[in-house]
Amino acid sequence: MSSEILRSENDKLIFLIPTSQHTPEEISSILKQHPEIKFVSLVGVDLGGNDTDEKIPVELFLEDIDSFLTYGVQTDGSSVVLPDIASLNDARVDIIPDSTVNWFVDYNFDNIDEATGRPIGTLRIPSFLIHNGITRVDSRSVLAAAVDHFKYQVLALVKENPYVLESVGISSSDDIEDIVLTSATELEFWVKTPEEIADVEKLSTSQGLKEQYWKRTVGPVRTALENTLSIMDEYGLGVEMGHKEVGGVQAKVAGNGHYNHIMEQLEIDWRYSTSLQAADNELLARQLVQETFTAYGLEVTFNAKPIEGVAGSGEHTHVGVAAKLKNGKIKNLFSPADLKSDYMSAIGWGALMGLLKNYEVVNPFVSSTNDSLNRLKPGFEAPVCIVASIGHSVDTPSRNRTILTGLVRDMANPLATRFEVRSPNPTCNTYLVIAAIYQSMLDGISAVIKAGKNAKELEADFSKGVGEEKFYLEKGRAYRSEDDVFEHYTEEERNTFFGKPPATVWENMVGFHNYPDKKSVLLQGGVFTEKIINSYRVASLSQWATELTQRLIPDNMDFVRSCKKLHGSENVSDLDVVNWEKINQLRNSLMKDSLSKKSLFTQIREAVESGDYDTASGLQLEMSQTIGNLKNLYAVYRRNLIELA
Repeated sequence: MSSEILRSENDKLIFLIPTSQHTPEEISSILKQHPEIKFVSLVGVDLGGNDTDEKIPVELFLEDIDSFLTYGVQTDGSSVVLPDIASLNDARVDIIPDSTVNWFVDYNFDNIDEATGRPIGTLRIPSFLIHNGITRVDSRSVLAAAVDHFKYQVLALVKENPYVLESVGISSSDDIEDIVLTSATELEFWVKTPEEIADVEKLSTSQGLKEQYWKRTVGPVRTALENTLSIMDEYGLGVEMGHKEVGGVQAKVAGNGHYNHIMEQLEIDWRYSTSLQAADNELLARQLVQETFTAYGLEVTFNAKPIEGVAGSGEHTHVGVAAKLKNGKIKNLFSPADLKSDYMSAIGWGALMGLLKNYEVVNPFVSSTNDSLNRLKPGFEAPVCIVASIGHSVDTPSRNRTILTGLVRDMANPLATRFEVRSPNPTCNTYLVIAAIYQSMLDGISAVIKAGKNAKELEADFSKGVGEEKFYLEKGRAYRSEDDVFEHYTEEERNTFFGKPPATVWENMVGFHNYPDKKSVLLQGGVFTEKIINSYRVASLSQWATELTQRLIPDNMDFVRSCKKLHGSENVSDLDVVNWEKINQLRNSLMKDSLSKKSLFTQIREAVESGDYDTASGLQLEMSQTIGNLKNLYAVYRRNLIELA
């Protein structure tokens, strides 16, 4: 993207069209005033989180704008991620515009319109996907349904149980005009110069020495970051900050004065919004980051764990609930009337209880890839346990970075009370993640309101130990820790107190089957359906199996082949010989078949081909451990060699 074009054209370009201007007359007028906008694209989001982008000429769109805005366009749903819904012989899917959120104009700064001298734009309209003209089957629809269901249920609950409003400072349910669900995401990502190979040892050392976090960006990274933040503001996202994260190494300056050997981790944060708008904004933000940094010659990856042994990238997701009163005031339903007396209201406690109790069916939407699960390992500030932190004391808010969910409070601002869910990553389908979170929270809110519990009672319940019988929460689990869960507990203790986390995609997806009562929470109000959950599960497992056999195993084969004998007959010690024998045994067990025994790679392939995913999952863990042992042993072997054969 040319920064010169951006600066000179910003006063002429239109970047978003708000909800208030979505009438056919206003849209027609805007498009005619901006002839540089040549195309219209209806943006549906499938269950894999992929967004559609077709190019409809503006002239065609304007010819029948009423029909386009009402009926959208028809497409082939078998080509997107909707397995067992839109099949080859039942593939009709309509893309229907959503007028309740902002519409964005996507500019191609490499393609300048000759008539206007401005970059050619595409009006991107967030949309819903409807199968056979009847059923909504897309990610945006699931979140929209979750929001509607949450609002309806909470309003009904507080009307039937008016006592609960006293704890948040609302006199009567009649004072409430609307329930507002707010969300926000933090986007972490890695950038590097093309062809740059990660030096894990240097990256790990830099991270251990804390050399990068919040340090000043330089060179093309600084320029790309600043341009990204500027254009995000043009789109109305309300940028709050951009900064370096913990990962990365210092860039080098080449002889020509340009920076090379760039490898850095960054984070960008922007203002919260309503939940559906927040998810749309996150999709836009990723696009802007990718295109802007690429324009400055930098590669961007949103993978959760792009480099093994170094900090991964999260997408911490913030969720809150407020009531908009008829007098125009906003009341945070998670904040107690007295911030110095209670951590949060009964509604807030119920929301947190619901999220943690039902997390086994939220987690499949959070971690659906090998990459995402690679991030969730002890030692990198990524959560591995279903446990929350409330704070060390009511009057002094604190933050615990080792837990799954944290309570965020500001004693001077009751509207700031919210939950930070730390497990999501940039590859998540944010729409489905937020929808599942709110469905789970609603279950807990309903339980505590109907039980008539106050904030102090709920605090005691939530602080229970393993084996204690308490309201709503499971007896065999603990749910709160203000300690560092990696340092304070052993792995065995973590598994005992907070439950054993899934280690593979298969183990995670099995949660839908193993916890039918919790899955029923997702189904409440028709938000998720059995078809949607099954389609998502099928798609995730297909991706997992394909990646396991077609990417992970071939990559591991390349590594096994690279572990070659390096010592000759001279200057060799008995330790070198023994280490090499151990290395060779591991290489053979991983990759070498014989007439009497199959290698680990072959066993995994055969398990996947036969559909025995349970066995494949177990073998994947064995492969991962063996590869880790091989890497460590080969590093020790190399370090002891003075000369290489």
